[in-house]
Amino acid sequence: MAVTKRSAIRLVALDLDGTVFNSQKQISPRTLAALRAALEQGVAVVPATGRPLVGVPLQFTGLPGVRYALTSNGGCVWQLQPRRALARLTMTPAQAQKALRILEPFDCMADVYADGQAWATHERLAQAARFTPPEMLPYVLASRQAVEDMPAFVAGCPGVEKLSILFTSPGQRAAARRALAEAGFTVTHSIATNLEVNAPGVHKGAGLLALARALGIPRECVMACGDSANDVEMLRAAGLGIAMGNAEPEVLGAARAVTLSNDEDGVAAALERYVLGCPADR
Repeated sequence: MAVTKRSAIRLVALDLDGTVFNSQKQISPRTLAALRAALEQGVAVVPATGRPLVGVPLQFTGLPGVRYALTSNGGCVWQLQPRRALARLTMTPAQAQKALRILEPFDCMADVYADGQAWATHERLAQAARFTPPEMLPYVLASRQAVEDMPAFVAGCPGVEKLSILFTSPGQRAAARRALAEAGFTVTHSIATNLEVNAPGVHKGAGLLALARALGIPRECVMACGDSANDVEMLRAAGLGIAMGNAEPEVLGAARAVTLSNDEDGVAAALERYVLGCPADR
């Protein structure tokens, strides 16, 4: 199949960190202008993130015309105003409890995403600085709510969108990944010290296709950009999957095109070429 023509793109899904946001965690002026131009053309531009809804920055969702968000690596797809779930691809309470039991032998911080929120135990929140990279700590502390007993908490959840797990030991992270994958969970990562766990078969790609179906948009009219392992299935699912220039090797291998890095306005360059009709060598 040839690369999707720019005039056909009706839905654009964009990862956040390492993709839309540069190294200063900002949307550059050029990228902001391209996002606004695409939205003004009626293209559905959505954040596609491993974060829960509460953690999606207003820098993106506050843009006029942004109406949807793909969160928790596809665990839930939201309409923003009025807020309602368009698709919930969640773990059952029993599945979430099974994943937590698998993690019990490991020294890790396991957070639960449910109903757009993020939850962690009082004990692990008190130790968050031990597990969390310094640049992420303010976000983690601001976005988590505390619970006393996590297995009891998930027992009362109608569905768990994702588990987000931080490790201090690479060996323990690798062993936990094997155990979770052998149990059938979808396991990926977005940084070198974390694991992200979804229900079997659930990933950003599944969430993106669920959103496309809800909007009546065929796969060939969908574009996606990403840089990390948790973006691989999204790039494969989209009609046009684009890897950032700073992407991990497995992401580059899954993409049909490569743009510039996040510090070189790579999202803007992709939008200009495939959506807005600007010269490719801009």
